[in-house]
Amino acid sequence: MPRGYAGRVATTTRVAVIGANGRMGSQACQAVEAAEDLELVGRYGRGDDLGDLGGAQVAVDLTVPDSSPEVVAHCVDRGVSVVVGTTGWDDARLDDLRARLADHPDVGVLIAPNFAIGAILMMRFAAQAARFYESVEIVELHHPAKVDAPSGTAARTARLVGEARREAGLADVPDATAHDPDGARGARVDGIPVHSVRLRGLVAHQEVLLGNPGEMLTIRHDSFDRESFMPGVLAGIRGVADHPGLTVGLEHYLGLA
Repeated sequence: MPRGYAGRVATTTRVAVIGANGRMGSQACQAVEAAEDLELVGRYGRGDDLGDLGGAQVAVDLTVPDSSPEVVAHCVDRGVSVVVGTTGWDDARLDDLRARLADHPDVGVLIAPNFAIGAILMMRFAAQAARFYESVEIVELHHPAKVDAPSGTAARTARLVGEARREAGLADVPDATAHDPDGARGARVDGIPVHSVRLRGLVAHQEVLLGNPGEMLTIRHDSFDRESFMPGVLAGIRGVADHPGLTVGLEHYLGLA
């Protein structure tokens, strides 16, 4: 098991949560406060002056896509490692972050599309299965307050599946659709159809559908409460300083990559 996931460490890590007023941020604050090896030294909401982040060694970014790059840059420039749960980190943003981190070789940044351990396993299982199936589509379902679509988890899953299919030499997923003016067939992420549902009562859910003649495999994960994300958040906090540079995906901290 990676350090910090199954056991405790002797030292205390000082943590700041940015986006602390949101549902995910408030839960993260509670999780940090309940952890014996962590100390919550700062709670920051929208528009707050981050300053020196209260002397934090690790910051958790749970803001929104438009502000996340600026927040992360502020932390990195002050030598504070960052666990990022905010989506919207495309290739251009990641490249800019890598360039910034080159000037701060001791700082670690984890971009985590999902913190739920089951969701990480779902992504890994989907990538393993993808090379055996002709067809694959992704359906992600979230609460209607989510500001981006597709979700970061769905985009990450699609990229992992697309990479696995290319390595296996598979052709594009079969689809005879020639007329779809309203986008009923969903978005294409790395060649994989992705469909987003926004429905009151949901939290975070995703299924990957894989098909061959005569059979279908469904890999699904459901988070019914944001509490399901907290073990992953804490694993990220405990591991990020030991992984300088940029890491995309919590699986790299859990021995699942």
